[in-house]
Amino acid sequence: MVDAGFLAEIGFDAQRKVLFPPAGHPLLGWSQCQVTDCVVVIFATQTFCSGCKRRFAVSGLPVEEFSAIPRPADQPRRRMVRSCRVPGCRRPWIDAPRALCSAHHWQKSRVHRCSLEEFLARTDLEPLPSLGACAVAACYRNASVARSMLCHAHNCRMLDARRADPGLDTDHWLATQTAIPEGAEVSFRGLPDLIVAQVLFGLQQRCRDGALTQHTRLRALTSWLRAARVPSLDALSAEQASGAGVDRLTCGPLTTMIAAVRQARMTPESEYAKDRWDMAALGMTGFVDFGGISQPWLRETAKRWVRHAAPQRRGERAGNNLRSQVLYLDLLSQSLRARADRGNDPAGLGRADIEFFLARAARKEHLGEISAHKRRQVIITAGSVLKRGRLLGLTRPGEPMHGLADDFALIRGDLPSRPERSEAGSDLPPEVMRQLCAHLDWLDGRFEREMRVAIELLIDTGRRPDEACELAYDCLACDNDGKPVLVYGNSKENRPQRQLPLHQATADLIRGQQARVRSRYPGTPAAELKLLPSVIRNPRGRKAISADSLSVNNRVWVDAMPEIRLDDGTAFDKSKIFLYAYRHTYAQRHADAGVAVDVLAMLLDHDTLEATRGYYRVKQKRLRKAVDTVSRLQFDRHGNRAWKQAGQLLDAQRTRQAVGEVAVAFGRCSEPSNVSAGGGQCPLRFRCLGCEHFSTDVSYLPELRSLPRRPAADPGTPAGDDHRRRLGQTRGDALRRGDHPPAAAHPASLGEPRITHAR
Repeated sequence: MVDAGFLAEIGFDAQRKVLFPPAGHPLLGWSQCQVTDCVVVIFATQTFCSGCKRRFAVSGLPVEEFSAIPRPADQPRRRMVRSCRVPGCRRPWIDAPRALCSAHHWQKSRVHRCSLEEFLARTDLEPLPSLGACAVAACYRNASVARSMLCHAHNCRMLDARRADPGLDTDHWLATQTAIPEGAEVSFRGLPDLIVAQVLFGLQQRCRDGALTQHTRLRALTSWLRAARVPSLDALSAEQASGAGVDRLTCGPLTTMIAAVRQARMTPESEYAKDRWDMAALGMTGFVDFGGISQPWLRETAKRWVRHAAPQRRGERAGNNLRSQVLYLDLLSQSLRARADRGNDPAGLGRADIEFFLARAARKEHLGEISAHKRRQVIITAGSVLKRGRLLGLTRPGEPMHGLADDFALIRGDLPSRPERSEAGSDLPPEVMRQLCAHLDWLDGRFEREMRVAIELLIDTGRRPDEACELAYDCLACDNDGKPVLVYGNSKENRPQRQLPLHQATADLIRGQQARVRSRYPGTPAAELKLLPSVIRNPRGRKAISADSLSVNNRVWVDAMPEIRLDDGTAFDKSKIFLYAYRHTYAQRHADAGVAVDVLAMLLDHDTLEATRGYYRVKQKRLRKAVDTVSRLQFDRHGNRAWKQAGQLLDAQRTRQAVGEVAVAFGRCSEPSNVSAGGGQCPLRFRCLGCEHFSTDVSYLPELRSLPRRPAADPGTPAGDDHRRRLGQTRGDALRRGDHPPAAAHPASLGEPRITHAR
């Protein structure tokens, strides 16, 4: 599972089992201290080493001037291991000042007692062969001491360890000692091959996730694994690691590596037998815990339901939704535990248990333990699981729901009615939006630029938060007319490459953000970049900001603003300013502008008009305008305009006016006795055009105009009587249905005067 290209990228030497991370790597890289003549290895994000940093703090010089000053000679430097200065000698030197191996240094200082120059000038010096590798398992240096077969540094350490502990276990000491690094190298020597592969695989996953891993943390991790004699990461948990002496900074990389190794070997079949699922086995994030469901049959049913529903869910929050719904089943399990058999026998359950469950949910809402929305979700989830279980055949013999009675189910009446949406809605008033836009500059000083651009895009485009966050770098295009459009993906409905018309100002905002992203990540292809890249674990700009972090920053921004007031002087509740409120405001803004609901549905990318209607409300101003417009086109039997006082009526009065009418042929009747009888007690039957209580409007003009072109029938003839009889039957059927009959009557049967006035 470890990519060979990745090993070459990070500089891993498989033969020596040593990692040599390159200095320019964005996640494993390092650099040298910028001070002249200082070669100390530091982190890529630093400027000076610790010694030079202390000198810089007291120097008071700019960085450029201080970096040009050479490091003092008395300051310790990193010692590079090189070969002995004796020509042909293959053993390493002790250190830079002595520049000789241990054997030749002993000859110089104890036998000949001369200077280094005099010793190297001798002609009787014999070069010595290499002693091989150091006996310490982790060390990759050559041995320099023949008696101990250790390098000079480890030989000194062993002498110190033996003085401190005369009974030192030499074999254990050699197996658990750390390597002597020369730069940013990390030694994997002395570790089992399985551990080496697992750590490299975990490091590969961390790099793919954009996580920074410093070489010092890797050294500490490999040293701990070597000292603890860990055979495999499979049987190791993060809690065990933290309790075994792993420091806090090293525990982070170890935890992610353990998770990566576990998920690499994970399968849906292996997770199914557990009561706590890692949803990575199903292509999701997070965990789902079935431990709160005590009944074995209900727990097995819940597992079957999650296994069935998981492939149908999409998006980053799919695992969280399933976890919440499994938690909702805990209330049903809690209710069944009140039975004598604790609900373990499905054959003994019936309708009474469902009613007790519903009563407990209602009581919890009454006590304030759960909200009305959560109560509905609990009932919906329980009903869906039971219904879906029956459809999946779980009531057959041998299945978990076998023997469960048919009346142990949720019916339509068990679900509480949804609370009616308040008149206020979720959109933000225009004066609130003006104040929010006036304080957008505050975001630039507190958060990265991407947060401000994301909020502006939500306000301008009305997209869902995750859709705006995941915008690609090349999300701006042009339509056939050359106008800018936004190319985004609807992850909720799995509809990629959707297009939304944009205003020119919004297009300019996107172009400015594209320029900033390109300057920050010049080496990443444009097809891999995000328009709103995250600043965390994102060295190449391929990961976007998350909707959760955007929501948190939006809340911090709104709470830091001064008090928001409406035009009437009242304070506005800041808790109503959340990310999705910008989408509702976008919908309401277009609805107030007279955009048709079908066009608004396309702008919001909804499948049904019913979903679009939940995003806006028809305000009183538009209602009044609509009624006033239609009222000017209504006429009475004399052809005069009706409802002259409509502009002075309140909306509630208009509603009562509409209730006090009944549909008749070509209009409406307001005669009290006929209205109370539902249209069956008309005193002037078939004489509507001659009645004072009759009114019509322009919507009936097509039917009215077609009447003179139809053949007439004499009222006194049998044909006329038959015509009136058929008209009465048609009108009676129409009144029972609540609408008006088709225009098929002869004008003579409608009474006088004829319809010239209505026309």
